[in-house]
Amino acid sequence: MRNATFRSTSGGRRIAAAVLAATAVLTVTAPSAFADSTPAPATTAKLPTGDGAKGICKRESKAEKHVERALNRLDGGATTVGSVARMQQRADNAKKEGHTAIGTLLAHKLAYRKGLVTTLQQRQKDLKDVAAWCSSNNGGK
Repeated sequence: MRNATFRSTSGGRRIAAAVLAATAVLTVTAPSAFADSTPAPATTAKLPTGDGAKGICKRESKAEKHVERALNRLDGGATTVGSVARMQQRADNAKKEGHTAIGTLLAHKLAYRKGLVTTLQQRQKDLKDVAAWCSSNNGGK
């Protein structure tokens, strides 16, 4: 059984060497072969014809609920997974234990979460403005 494993490995090495050699040949010859030809146009997407207001209006209520759930989680107590208070507690525990590297990592994660609260609060205000706009503009049509 040991020889069979060895044989399949050496065969794999030969195949890998052949692939590597073929890649090297293509790498060396390909640029010179294509240097004179004009480049093919890249696949292009259609340019947007509008601002997507109809789709934004359609998804506004779901986005509002998503932001609200995230803010509730972040504002939860020390027993709520994902909350700022829980991350603060973990960072404090790491400092008490003398785990400086862990404490530093958790302090950076805490700073990110605090910033996330600010960002989500701003998004929540923006979504309220969007909801008002959508209701006064026939759902963005």
